[in-house]
Amino acid sequence: MNLPTGKNALLYLKTLIETSSDGISIIDSTGKVQFWNSTAEKIYGIPYSDIKDQHISHFFKEEDLKLLEILETKAPVFNVYHQPRPDKHVLISSSPILDDDDAIIGAISIDQDITNIVKLNEKLTLTSAQLQKLKQNSHVTEYTGPFAEIKGSSSAIQKAKELALKVASTEATVLIQGESGVGKELFSQGIHDGSTRNNKPFIPVNCGAIPEALFESEFFGYEKGSFTGAHKEGKPGKIELAHQGTLFLDEIGILPLGMQAKLLRVLQEREVYRIGGSSAKNVDIRIIAATNADLKKMVQDGQFREDLYYRLNVVTLNIPPLRERKEDIPVLISTFIDEFAVKYKKLSPSLNKTALNLFISYEWPGNIRELRNVVERLIIFNDKKAIEAIHLADVFPVEARTVIPEGLAYDKAKLEKDRITEVLKTTHGNKSAAAKKLGISRVSLYKKLKDYQINLDFVQE
Repeated sequence: MNLPTGKNALLYLKTLIETSSDGISIIDSTGKVQFWNSTAEKIYGIPYSDIKDQHISHFFKEEDLKLLEILETKAPVFNVYHQPRPDKHVLISSSPILDDDDAIIGAISIDQDITNIVKLNEKLTLTSAQLQKLKQNSHVTEYTGPFAEIKGSSSAIQKAKELALKVASTEATVLIQGESGVGKELFSQGIHDGSTRNNKPFIPVNCGAIPEALFESEFFGYEKGSFTGAHKEGKPGKIELAHQGTLFLDEIGILPLGMQAKLLRVLQEREVYRIGGSSAKNVDIRIIAATNADLKKMVQDGQFREDLYYRLNVVTLNIPPLRERKEDIPVLISTFIDEFAVKYKKLSPSLNKTALNLFISYEWPGNIRELRNVVERLIIFNDKKAIEAIHLADVFPVEARTVIPEGLAYDKAKLEKDRITEVLKTTHGNKSAAAKKLGISRVSLYKKLKDYQINLDFVQE
């Protein structure tokens, strides 16, 4: 076979190199780059003009370079996984270039970029691991029936679930009492799911979220043309939508007195009139109401109708606050960690004893809702495999930080200083990018730079 020689040989070589969909690089025996195709430019972000005739170790760590290794070993490799940079994954085929006397005059490398494939595989592996963990834990909820979502085995929560399960099978109206965030809607949903109405609608209504002027239309609906802006075909109200099912009235204590009277009439007559309508619609509903207010005192103060109070208060279900069932905190934390690790595609971290003690020592005025929010922030802002108390200072509310063990404040400051310095280095001193990565404002970053006396030599505007 006759190969081209001279100038033509070089043109053939250049065309071959540029035609390849893989990155091709050639170095001479001293390690200086002689050829670097456009695909290599794209993979590594290094222009040929910058790397030509430069030693390749100026752009990569020597220990990460297969080409230099080939110069030493003279042994070719084919389709070997390689990571020349922390953010790049390639399959490399590399061979020495020998002259007629078998003396090495250089080496050639062909790099196939598989970075996206590796990252996708990592995500799939992580998701599979999380799903497997959830499957392993699923047996915990399989036998808890309609209250599967309510976690905990404390005597306080077990007592509440037992009573809720008993009343679920009846048609009794239930009044659920408890502080904000204890899970009153979960209990109401569980009562509905455990009832004979479980295949019918469950309609939740937050009375505190409805403007007073809209209460009547939201509850009773309206006929077409009943007022300006009404839907052309009219609209059923929440009570009508709950027909044969359950109507859950959250924050019932906020209901205006006028609406209380109309709701009482619905409970007595089991019929509803739409706004602008002249005929009654029969409704078959079960009422579950919930409140964090003292309705009995509101009755005494004239803020809540006594007759409606007794109509609602057939069975009272008291949900304990989290501070009265602290033994349930570990299982709640574990549940929320798994939930948000899957959501944000992260591995589930473990909590060491000091971190867990911090969760248990806090009084949780916002109850389970507050705990859930804290765990979500923890997963978002923390990438550590094991969480310690000092890692929680930025995710806990201010009033909770007083329970952080003494002696950790200095460590926390050092941790934050090191984190800021590390991020500034990764952003090459760009303060705007660093602030965004840290999740703080640029002004806050400047203040922390000053407070921690961080060396600004490498920082640029």
